[in-house]
Amino acid sequence: MIRAAASRFLLVGAAACAWSAGPVVVDFEKAVPLLADGNANRVPRWEEKGVVFTLAREPQQTKGKGMLMFFTHLSNGHKGIACAMATEPIPVRAAFPVPVSSVTVSFWGSTGMPALLEAFDAEGQVVDRASLESVPGRKAPGDPVPMFTMTVNAARIAYIQFSGPREGEYLAAAEVRFRPMETGRN
Repeated sequence: MIRAAASRFLLVGAAACAWSAGPVVVDFEKAVPLLADGNANRVPRWEEKGVVFTLAREPQQTKGKGMLMFFTHLSNGHKGIACAMATEPIPVRAAFPVPVSSVTVSFWGSTGMPALLEAFDAEGQVVDRASLESVPGRKAPGDPVPMFTMTVNAARIAYIQFSGPREGEYLAAAEVRFRPMETGRN
């Protein structure tokens, strides 16, 4: 057990050192949006590059298990992660393995809905937020759904949450780009 714990510690330490050179990008390109039977791939948790994606809480209006799902942006093929609970929009949480100082998320979503990106410290306190009253919409019916970015900055961000969709709407994160704290800084 000690050997396994030491291995995990070294792995996270090595990742933190490698990350200190620049931003880390999570892009969901290994996700499978549709299963072989044609149904949506719904998962309770997704982990990529040490970042763990979950719902911020369990559903309160249903006994069903809270799930995430993947979408493919039709015009550019990028994959994105979103809350799979269509009748109960729940914020999506991304927890980082080490504290980070900046997070930029590329999104696309339902036209006209609000969007909120919040950064939290290890104690669960909001340390920064970015919001839009209305996500960008198509200029013409044949145009692709526009992508947009939101950024939060603070010392020692432990996790972020994104939200905004109302019932029947969606907000998909296509890319999460973050900068781990420099080693030796508080």
